[in-house]
Amino acid sequence: MLMKTWMGVDESGKGDYFGYLVIAGAVVDEQKAKKLEEIGVKDSKRLTDERVKKLATVVKKVCVYSIVTISPGKYNELYKKKELSNLNKILAWGHARVIENLLQKHAVDYVIVDKFTEKSTLRDALMENGRKAKIIQEIRAERDVAVAAASILARAEFLRTLRSLSLEIGYKLPKGATHVEDAARAVLEKHDPGVLSQIAKVNFKITKRIMEKIK
Repeated sequence: MLMKTWMGVDESGKGDYFGYLVIAGAVVDEQKAKKLEEIGVKDSKRLTDERVKKLATVVKKVCVYSIVTISPGKYNELYKKKELSNLNKILAWGHARVIENLLQKHAVDYVIVDKFTEKSTLRDALMENGRKAKIIQEIRAERDVAVAAASILARAEFLRTLRSLSLEIGYKLPKGATHVEDAARAVLEKHDPGVLSQIAKVNFKITKRIMEKIK
């Protein structure tokens, strides 16, 4: 009997004001899935940052994977384009790119992703190989170990790039989208307002509040 092989895709950073948007994919078979479950691979939201970082190292050794990173500057540039003028369309493009990258390396029986948007939005973004694949969109898809592995890869890369941005800017940028205004104001005390487009997703409503307060 042939062993089933599938791909999971997930993202990190979409709800974070500062930092990159990261989409990752991981390919597993039944044997690899069992190994990942045994070492504690689960939805990254249920893990500490340190655990995520450690598990990501193992996932990279066990799975064929792909990670696509969209910097804040690139994200803001894409958001201005008419055809990509909302988060779900940018996410769909990132998912499609990861799916294509992995299908060029590895055949799978199906691809499973979290249902972050309408099926048509993702379908329209798919590339040559992705359009031929069986794509399954599920609510809370992170219950699947391949999607959980992808979520760990995405979160670990988000954390790494957030730290890198923090070092570049000279200020520890916080995660999330609450309690970030003080950090933004602290950065703007040292830098020109234009710096926000290089470290943050400026379409968030927070930007308007921040800019109004510094006028």
